[in-house]
Amino acid sequence: MSATPLMIVVLAAGKGTRMKSDLPKVLHAVGGRSMLGHVLDLASASQAEKVAVVVGPAQDNVTQSALTIAPNVEVFVQENQLGTADALKAANKAIAAHSGDVIVLYADTPLIEPATIDRLRASLDAGASVAVLGFEAVDPTGYGRLLTDSTGKLIAIREHKDASEVERAIRLCNSGVMAFRVTDLVGVLARIGNANAKGEYYLTDAVEIIRTDGGDAAVVTCAEAEVLGVNSRVELAQAEAIFQRRRRRRAMEDGATLIAPETVWFSYDTVIGRDVVVQPNVYFGLGVRVEDGVEILANCHFEKAHIGKYARVGPFARLRPGASLGANVHIGNFVEVKNTEVGEGAKANHLAYLGDGSVGANANIGAGKII
Repeated sequence: MSATPLMIVVLAAGKGTRMKSDLPKVLHAVGGRSMLGHVLDLASASQAEKVAVVVGPAQDNVTQSALTIAPNVEVFVQENQLGTADALKAANKAIAAHSGDVIVLYADTPLIEPATIDRLRASLDAGASVAVLGFEAVDPTGYGRLLTDSTGKLIAIREHKDASEVERAIRLCNSGVMAFRVTDLVGVLARIGNANAKGEYYLTDAVEIIRTDGGDAAVVTCAEAEVLGVNSRVELAQAEAIFQRRRRRRAMEDGATLIAPETVWFSYDTVIGRDVVVQPNVYFGLGVRVEDGVEILANCHFEKAHIGKYARVGPFARLRPGASLGANVHIGNFVEVKNTEVGEGAKANHLAYLGDGSVGANANIGAGKII
């Protein structure tokens, strides 16, 4: 991968009115983590030297969230919602001080993989001054189209409202994610006008400006699902479904058995050991760690809990925050554990509540007991 210093700018200023929520769109969660959190994690995984986040006015909660997740990010405010180029211009100070690659990501597009960022940077290493992440859309309506020449090089990006009928037939579409290696990106941004159907400043116009200056433009493609942008609750559910499919597959590839994978739900930070067996309808909330050899029976709910090696949990068990099960523990049906350490080999096989306490090794908690 390129040794050129990398700066990532995350655009998080969208209003998200289609979400019909008091919470800013980018703070809605996928896999238990905000979409903004996913994108900042991507920036970290891509080893970005600098990260800037562009927020809208009066979005103090977005600013605070960004600084909580990544304390070293720079936050800039886009005062007027005048398009993607206008949003990037809000970070001009950081861009002007940076020498190297600049990648523009969107905080409402939480599913991009680090390997995709590597491929974008590789296209810059190969000589492109700008690289655009594109995808073949099943239904391209509404997306900007990527116009290429006979060699596959990118000529321009045409927004749907400005495209001709011929251009609208093109299925190669723009995700919005772009990578730049130019000496004066601030100067390029200053030359972008707003002579389009919406009267906004489109970052996509940078492609034609860079080509006019003699630079090459490249297209890097990925699966449509990877660049799903979330603008509604329906699309949020679609993103969650994609995240869960990925996470289930990873758990199985890492050595866990999921009897009915489509019924098991993970959080972004769930840790599952090898030779773990998970029966249907199990929910892993935030902060759950499962060690090797555990058997989890059907219909369990866990959050902020630890399950030791070779434990057997369920069916219909609930582990609440602070629950910590030692090795070979048995927690059975309709047993709830909260803020309690259960010692190695202990058993609570049915109908018990263990709260704010400690259960010694090899203890046997009978039915109906409350701690």
